[in-house]
Amino acid sequence: MVKDLVVIGGGPGGCAAALRAAGLGAKVTLIEREQLGGTCLNRGCIPTKALYKSAQVIRTMREASHFGISLSGYELDFPAVQARKLKIVLQLRSGMEQMLRNAGIQVVTGNGRLIDRHTVAVTAPEGGVEKIKGSWILLAAGSEDAGLTVPGADLSGVLTTKDILEIKQIPSQLVIIGAGVVGIELAGIFEAFGSRVTVLEVLPRILPSMDQDIGKRLAVLLKKKGIRIETGVQIQRIRRNKNGLSVLTAGKQGEEEFPAEVVLTAAGRKVNIEGLNLAEAGVACEHNRIPVDDSYATSVSGIFAVGDVIGGKMLAHTALAEGKAAVESMFGIAAAVKKQAIPSCVFAFQEAAAVGLTEQEASDRKIPLLVGSYPLTNNAKALTMGENDGFLKVVADAESKKILGVHILGSQATELIQAGTMAVELELSAGDIERVMQAHPTFGESFLEAVLRLEPK
Repeated sequence: MVKDLVVIGGGPGGCAAALRAAGLGAKVTLIEREQLGGTCLNRGCIPTKALYKSAQVIRTMREASHFGISLSGYELDFPAVQARKLKIVLQLRSGMEQMLRNAGIQVVTGNGRLIDRHTVAVTAPEGGVEKIKGSWILLAAGSEDAGLTVPGADLSGVLTTKDILEIKQIPSQLVIIGAGVVGIELAGIFEAFGSRVTVLEVLPRILPSMDQDIGKRLAVLLKKKGIRIETGVQIQRIRRNKNGLSVLTAGKQGEEEFPAEVVLTAAGRKVNIEGLNLAEAGVACEHNRIPVDDSYATSVSGIFAVGDVIGGKMLAHTALAEGKAAVESMFGIAAAVKKQAIPSCVFAFQEAAAVGLTEQEASDRKIPLLVGSYPLTNNAKALTMGENDGFLKVVADAESKKILGVHILGSQATELIQAGTMAVELELSAGDIERVMQAHPTFGESFLEAVLRLEPK
C-alpha cells in the first residue's frame, strides 16, 4: 500500500495534518493505537472542561445569595456528571471520525513504528503486522503522564490524570502533586465537588510557566476557597496507613505528612517516542524529544514531526497549528508557527490565560519595557457579574510600543486572550489597540484600559 502521507498519531496534530494534506489532494493514511482525538479529546482538555462546567454551576449555586436568590439546597449526581462528560467526548470523537471519512482519509488502528524513511509497520490489536509506504511520514504520537518515581507511587489510590477523570465517586481528601495547569484545574473542580484538596508543588509558586503576578494572586484566591497550597516541597514517599494514604514531604517547614483518600500525580508529561523505532530509522532524538527544523522536518529526509514529540508547549492548539504547517511545508507552501504567539489557558476559579513574553522573560532579554495593569475591580461588567477578582496585564516594548505579552486573571480570561493573541501574532502596537473601539460594558474593555496604563519599568 503506497500513500502520499502516512501519519502516526490521531491527536490534534495528526488529525489536522491529515485533513490539510487531504485538502491539498494527497492520499493519506492515519494510524492511531487508541481513540481518535488523542489525549486532549479523550483524557485531557475536553473531559476536564466538561467537569469544570459542572463545578462552575455548583459554585454559582453556592453564591446565589449574593445575587438575591435563595436556594433550599442541591445535590451532586456524580454519575450524571460523568455521563454528560462521556456524551460530549463521544459526540466530538464521532464528528472527527466523520470529517476524516468525508476527506477520504484511511484510518488504521494499531501501533505504528518506522522501518525506513518511506515505510511504517503497523501492529494491529490482534497482533497482525501491515506495512504502509508513503512519500512522507509525519510523527505526531503525543505524550502521556510522566508519573512519579518516589516510593509508594504504585499504591492503589495513587491516580494519574487519566485515572481521576474516570473516578466513580468523589474522594473526601484529595492530595494533588503538581501545581501546573492540570493540577490547579483539577484542584478547583474537586473542591467544588466536595473534596478537601491539598496541592503540593516542588517549585516556589503555582503555575510556574505563567507571569508571576498571576501565580501569586491565584494562589491567594484558591486558598480563600479552601484549597490548601504548599509550595517548595519535595515529595519523599507515599504510604498507606489505617486511614488511607499519606504523602510525606520535606520543605521549608521540615518534614510534613498530608493525609489523603486519593493522591493525584500531575507533575508533568513524557513524550511517546519509545515505540517509534527512531534509532533504527536514523531519526535523531535529543533530550527525549525529536528535534526538527522550521518546516518540522527531522534529521531524515521525508520524515516530519509535530506536537508533543518535538517538545515546547504541549498544547492541543500548538500541535494542530504545527500539523497544518508541516503539511504545507511538504507541499512547498510557506508556513510557520510563531512560538511567541501561542496562548495558554487555565480553567481555574478564577480563569487565567497568557500569550507572549512575561514581564520577567522580557526583562531577562534586556528589552526596555512598558507594563500596564488594570484591576477587574474597576470593570463594570465584572462588578455586575460578581466576578471582579483579577486583572489584565500588558507588556510592551518601550521603543516600538509593540505588544509583547498579555496576561489575564479573571472571569472570561480564556476568551479574552484571543484579542491578546492577535495583538502578539500581528505585532500590533499600543497605538493600534487604542484606535479600536471597545463595547461597553464588557470584560474586553480591560485590554484597552491596561494599554492606556502602560508605564516604563
